[in-house]
Amino acid sequence: MGRKILFITTDQQRYDALGCNGGRVARTPVADSLAADGLNYRRAHNQNVVCMPARSTMVTGQYVRTHGVWMNGVPLPADAPSIAAHLKQQAGYHTALLGKAHFEPAFDPKGEWPEGRMAREGSTGPYRGFDRVELVMHGPVGFGHYPLFMRDQHPDEIAHFYPQIYFDEDGQLCPNEAGGGDTGAPQAHFNPVPRGIYHTDWVADRTLAYLDSLPDDADFFVWMSFPDPHHPWDPPQSEIGRVDWRDLELPAGYPGSPDACRQVLAGKPRHWLDWYEGRGNINVEAPPKFVAASLTPDQIREINALTHVENELIDEACGRVIARLGERGWADETDVFYTSDHGEFQGDFGLLFKGPYHVDALMRVPLIWRPAPCANVTPAEIAEPVGHIDLAATFCEVAGVAVPEWNQGRALPQQPGSDREQVLTEWDCEHRGVTTRMRSIYRDDVLCTAYEASTFYDGSEGEFYDLANDPHQHENLWDDPSRRPQRDELVAELYRSLPEMPATWPAWRSPV
Repeated sequence: MGRKILFITTDQQRYDALGCNGGRVARTPVADSLAADGLNYRRAHNQNVVCMPARSTMVTGQYVRTHGVWMNGVPLPADAPSIAAHLKQQAGYHTALLGKAHFEPAFDPKGEWPEGRMAREGSTGPYRGFDRVELVMHGPVGFGHYPLFMRDQHPDEIAHFYPQIYFDEDGQLCPNEAGGGDTGAPQAHFNPVPRGIYHTDWVADRTLAYLDSLPDDADFFVWMSFPDPHHPWDPPQSEIGRVDWRDLELPAGYPGSPDACRQVLAGKPRHWLDWYEGRGNINVEAPPKFVAASLTPDQIREINALTHVENELIDEACGRVIARLGERGWADETDVFYTSDHGEFQGDFGLLFKGPYHVDALMRVPLIWRPAPCANVTPAEIAEPVGHIDLAATFCEVAGVAVPEWNQGRALPQQPGSDREQVLTEWDCEHRGVTTRMRSIYRDDVLCTAYEASTFYDGSEGEFYDLANDPHQHENLWDDPSRRPQRDELVAELYRSLPEMPATWPAWRSPV
């Protein structure tokens, strides 16, 4: 028998959201306790900075160019490998995914993919190796199990949530940019929904129900996947008094003023400043009419406050589920993992949301592994770089099964001093006829990003940051002659380390 696995993910949660990672606002005692009792990875990166590619790497243990989900809206192939299926087949694990999956497009009115039709068909699985699946995105609108729950049991509460999307004059689906809250901040919203039926507690409730259905001797792999703190920022209004935005400082990564933002962004490849000033949006991940230069300091503070509230609610929901492990007698034999698919700007550089931007705000993620106490692993902080690519192999180690041939990662190190030297992240996107392609390597406290030729760049551009001296990545040293040898060596190592690029990409199918 292996050990039991509880895999917790959040959506769009920054590395520094947690107290154990330097967060000073949101109270996250549950995550902090997991870190104190286990392994806290100080330099964990995703392999892509948006949802579908990142999540597909988690479930497959493969790089983006291998599993093929190269941008949001590209469905993971039906025959893609799944770590859940592997654990089930090789060791008889009970498997469940409760919450946000997003391996397939979320906007699926025709039910082309299982995630878009399961709830409508009354199905809860099996799906991609998971025995039980109950799905939610970012509210009660859509095609998952949470929207069905809200329509059936709380229809009058649905209108309280932020309206996330609309169709523009060309008939294209777009994220909403309408403002709310006290400051008119984009996608901020006072949501009078009762906390008990908000999706964070719903995900925990469904996880508890699944755990309660298992026999005492079950080995399980349970993925509890929260949709927050991803925008829209609309937690239950009853909870927003936890953090008063008026009391918050601006984030350390905010340059200080709009003029200072422009000065910093002018030193980066041109899509940064173009997006900030509203001249051109090549970012499919943000509302098309959003102009970051129009953000006020108070709007940034309010969005951060709402985000901190959502982080606290997630932490409390995790606490309920972890307490149940103890009640069932499983606490000593369950490994708990905690991570997020990607980060969020939250005012760094004067920006919001995410997209074709390879910096810590989006690439660096919390990653905590609390091995089961019975494993007798010494708690540690691990500085060597690791990635989502390593999760599937680690689950295999915990379960005591062989790592499958299709896996491209390595089991996470359990103590400092491993041979880990680098971690890689990629970006490919086509939006309204504009393509962008980026490849990044983090190594030796340096982040180097090469821009490939696309409709927007000629392939000579890039970014290079000395994180020891510039932790907020405000000074781009790509064109610094003194850094050229190190830059060229890192770019060469980047391309030596990546798997082979496929001859063709799967087709993009949906906006989200």
